[in-house]
Amino acid sequence: MSVLFEPCTLRSLVIPNRVWMAPMCQYSAEAVGPNAGVATDWHFAHLAARAAGGTGLILTEATAVSPEGRISPADLGIWNDTQVAALRRITAFVKGQGSVAGIQLAHAGRKASTAAPWLGGGPVGPDEHGWQPVAPSPLPFDEGHPVPHELTVDEIHGVVDQFREAARRAVDAGFEVAEVHGAHGYLVGQFLSPHSNRRTDRYGGSFDNRVRFALQVVDAVREVWPEDLPVFFRISATDWLTENDEDDREGWTVDETVRLAKELQAHGVDLLDVSSGGNAANARITTGPGYQVPFAARVREETSLPVAAVGLITEPQQAEKIVADGQADAVLLGRELLRSPSWAQHAARELGGEVHKPAQYLRAV
Repeated sequence: MSVLFEPCTLRSLVIPNRVWMAPMCQYSAEAVGPNAGVATDWHFAHLAARAAGGTGLILTEATAVSPEGRISPADLGIWNDTQVAALRRITAFVKGQGSVAGIQLAHAGRKASTAAPWLGGGPVGPDEHGWQPVAPSPLPFDEGHPVPHELTVDEIHGVVDQFREAARRAVDAGFEVAEVHGAHGYLVGQFLSPHSNRRTDRYGGSFDNRVRFALQVVDAVREVWPEDLPVFFRISATDWLTENDEDDREGWTVDETVRLAKELQAHGVDLLDVSSGGNAANARITTGPGYQVPFAARVREETSLPVAAVGLITEPQQAEKIVADGQADAVLLGRELLRSPSWAQHAARELGGEVHKPAQYLRAV
């Protein structure tokens, strides 16, 4: 049996294999009105196809905990019960295919109110259903981006409450994994990094202050999430900045990621989803096959927290080796699953593993 297709148990949840779908925004919900942020037929077809293709865990795209937490006006949301009803249809189908349904809870912070990538990805204003972004500090993400509103302490507490209520709704929607989005330069990650967090109160400055918001969000989610189900945290292991960069401050580092991983585990996080980058617009990132795997491997080596690796993992043998060598407990595929929704089935055939196959498709086996 291929180790890639062995089950993974976290708390009481058994995920049938270690090929997981990374969250990928679809920018396909309505922007305004009673159906703003509601999952559509597109979202159903997109997520259902990967479940039918044998993927063990299906994570939704970044799902906003509030309207102003969306990356774009067309993002999914989970701030009202209408959104819950549409998501429940998806989770039911995913479970029916033997997969696990997970949700990524997110707030975009200063990177909010932007257009879909195929529309340029730049900031959008009120005439395009946009709004003023918020952030730990009044620092725009990049040239041409608006100066975000600096959150007050009371407003920070309000966002924590929004994550709590979103997690409560996610349980009602049928999800079995909740992932807090702390990566890619969105709000939680903005608080973590000195590149984007210049506060001088208890939410900025020292490491302990910068991680305070992240831990409060985790505590809020864990408070309402079932005790027997896992909570994940997605992290950018590094901002890819150094003191020698043009930016005037060093960013978040791998050393800090390892340190935070231990804190997260103590607060009830069951797995760290290890990515990188996204917080500094002009960071120089060296990419290549599996380029982020060493970050995951280091966390796994220096802590007891399970990890998932992501980033240019495309080949079955490559994915198998990552898990077999103990660099990660699972792999998350993004673009490769866009190209091949049944990647898990193809990989299982190549590696001698077993995955769920819909009865309707057995003639193709």
